[in-house]
Amino acid sequence: MNDAMHATSKSKAKREQLKYKFKKFIFGSKDTEGAGKLALVYLLLISIGFIYLYPVLYMVSKSFMNLNDLLDTSINWIPSQLYMENYKQAFKSMDFWKTFKDSILIAGIPTLINVVICSIVGYGFARYEFKGKKLMLGLLIFSFILPPQATMMPTYVFYTDIGLINSLKAFVVPALFGQGLKAQIFILIFYNFFRQVPKVLIEAAKIDGAGHFKAFMRIALPSAAPAILVVFLFSIVWYWNEAYLTQLYVVGAFASKTDTYHWSSLIVSLKNFENSYNTARSVPGSGMVDINESIKMAGTMLSILPLLIMYLVLQKQFVESVDRTGITGE
Repeated sequence: MNDAMHATSKSKAKREQLKYKFKKFIFGSKDTEGAGKLALVYLLLISIGFIYLYPVLYMVSKSFMNLNDLLDTSINWIPSQLYMENYKQAFKSMDFWKTFKDSILIAGIPTLINVVICSIVGYGFARYEFKGKKLMLGLLIFSFILPPQATMMPTYVFYTDIGLINSLKAFVVPALFGQGLKAQIFILIFYNFFRQVPKVLIEAAKIDGAGHFKAFMRIALPSAAPAILVVFLFSIVWYWNEAYLTQLYVVGAFASKTDTYHWSSLIVSLKNFENSYNTARSVPGSGMVDINESIKMAGTMLSILPLLIMYLVLQKQFVESVDRTGITGE
């Protein structure tokens, strides 16, 4: 009888031990991650990644297909050959080097100004107490959530009256006054970051004879490298991808005293791609064929390629900077 009870107790303990090991294997413990939990996390990440990557993979695949591949129902993802003629035709239609240079100027110059001005404004909000500070922060947030469509037409009329339309000044001048594209969120990023800088460092610099501006340049700004990188990347991407405001304010013929310069950008050229392609195709001897989906995908790829290269180069620094600036809410 005792032997039977002992055997039953031993069997029960063994089952409990197996149950515990299985639970630990699936759900993990305090020290280790469970296989089931990891599988669920990776499945979720792969699913989300596929949603984002699918359009890019589709675009790359189609951009290298010739017309026969497009008409062949058996070819879905992998083209029969890497057909580079699509890129040559899109390159010529978009006047790539000219629009690429314009895109760098249209996105780069206001971005650099945004970084400088927004860092100064953010530092002022973070380090100084003055009357109306909370009200101004409230107005800053309100101006960010205010739909741009509500101020678009009055802004266009104002820019026309002061002579900013159809030139880069339409983006540069507002950025100089802290009103660049999405400048409000950049000010808040710097504001949040500079609040984390120990006040004793600023006070020590002032004791050593540094003024307000010198303390900002020598102490606060060097420590704000993560915030600067985040603001720079966000700003240049937003300016680069802004087609409507660029076409409304900047793109056009800017007449100077010496000549007339026609501003454009890759995104605006992409927006007007079909019309510009048909215009280029109508020129005798251009060698351009009828536009098809592959040529359109090649033009789209050319417009986003600089941003993809920039992100691939700065990916590690960007992820670390986002984490350190705390803009995820953590």
